[in-house]
Amino acid sequence: MNFEKHCKLIVIFVTLLKSAEICPRPSGGSTVTPPADVRTSNGRLETSFAFRSEVDDYGLTRYCYVSEKGGEAPTLRVRPGDEVVLTIKNELMTLPHGSPVEHKHAPHACSGGPMTSVSTNLHFHGLEIPPTCHQDDVIHTSIQPSDPAFQYRFRIPAGQPPGLYWYHPHPHGYSERQVLGGASGALIVEGIRNFKPQVADLPERVLILRDQRMLGPSGDRDDTSGKDISLNFVPIMFPLYMPAVMRVKADQREFWRVLNASADTYFSLQVITVDNERRVAQDMQLIAMDGVPLADDIRRTEILVSPGSRAEFILTTPHEGAFSQFVSRSYDTGPDGSANPDRVLANIVSGNSIPEAHSVDEAGAAEWHFTDLRSEHPAAVRRLYFSEDREDLRSPGKPARYFITVEGRTPALFDMNFKRPDITVRQGSVEDWIIENRAREGHVFHIHQLHFQLLARDAVEMDQPSLLDTIDLPYWDGKSARYPSVKLRMDFRAREIVGTFLFHCHILEHEDAGMMGSVEVVRRR
Repeated sequence: MNFEKHCKLIVIFVTLLKSAEICPRPSGGSTVTPPADVRTSNGRLETSFAFRSEVDDYGLTRYCYVSEKGGEAPTLRVRPGDEVVLTIKNELMTLPHGSPVEHKHAPHACSGGPMTSVSTNLHFHGLEIPPTCHQDDVIHTSIQPSDPAFQYRFRIPAGQPPGLYWYHPHPHGYSERQVLGGASGALIVEGIRNFKPQVADLPERVLILRDQRMLGPSGDRDDTSGKDISLNFVPIMFPLYMPAVMRVKADQREFWRVLNASADTYFSLQVITVDNERRVAQDMQLIAMDGVPLADDIRRTEILVSPGSRAEFILTTPHEGAFSQFVSRSYDTGPDGSANPDRVLANIVSGNSIPEAHSVDEAGAAEWHFTDLRSEHPAAVRRLYFSEDREDLRSPGKPARYFITVEGRTPALFDMNFKRPDITVRQGSVEDWIIENRAREGHVFHIHQLHFQLLARDAVEMDQPSLLDTIDLPYWDGKSARYPSVKLRMDFRAREIVGTFLFHCHILEHEDAGMMGSVEVVRRR
């Protein structure tokens, strides 16, 4: 057998092995490819997912959404006003390794039983849709493997900002496990070119950053290496950190849409090019954060994207043959936090013969327009804080406990069976929430169903005419008299968000361990 035939047989054998995998993933050093698209048609997006898992050759549990066409974690592309019908069948048939602790809750029409490690549901992160059964309820919805297929049916609001959102599981106590395993995908509300015409006809790249447990008994090395990561599922693993490969057409402007779909990892993004033996951080034109176009573009050479957050920006690809890399710089989460070291995400290979990426789609005009909340009068001012109980960490079976607490109350772990919400708000109002971090590690505040505007950080007013749904709070040093804080103007005016939903730390290890609260939005009288 000659060498060429031998190589072909090896390729066929590897392909057959890959095809037998339940949740197939690329190998290290692979070329980054875009997720498959599922697009709206005649005002309706309808698709179905099988939710599956497997244990890979390293003993790590993978989770995946497999579409009806066989693709994994497709990007859902919708337009304002569209109806979305998404059917999910839970096909987790065996208990993944880990604690079989159950989270029970009161009987509910959306619940197929208590939340366990084989339960799941879906959260549509950033969408302003009702927190009700079959739309975006994660408090009661618990889909079991024995249940029939479960259908989500909702309409994208006409006033939904056009941009990058995402979907992921949110079963309390097991969210981190499933997201670490890769259960996540992008959702794009089309129409951004109507508000940011500079992206019209630019090649578009959807880039999804995920994390996963590291090999070995510890699962991750908080003090040195953090968790392993991936870019569009191409793994970048300790200790080699072999980067992915991104192939781009040289010297052209591109529109990059980056989603941090990790459970616990921060990414501080840069594009580095070597010029005359100097490493130069490239200029990035930031045009949207967390799905919302910025009122004014911002030029940056580094963009922090905390867990759950998204950044959309324009950059110019390197010259042909230039040495360039897409990197994440180290981020300090504090003495009690996890490591987020410097890592190369991808080597960027540029050339004139490389095909262009797909261009940004045309879309009809949306009703959304940016409203600066700074001129609104808050109906209430509330104070909340993050804190931790780490005193029992040295005792066997005593993990850290994490809290988010309304000022004046006693810190308590989130209880799935809460009788009354932590906060009650009247629909149509705006409120100011001042949130402090009283822990020696960073936390990430996220609220479902709505966006907010940053008014101040550490009591210093911010000139930030933009809206967010996720924001980082750096760690407290353990000595300063003042805690790190943010002042947020919360927008409860959308009619679609009436109901009860959640706010929490979007480091999912912390959320699963109790760092979550509830808010009820009631109708105006």
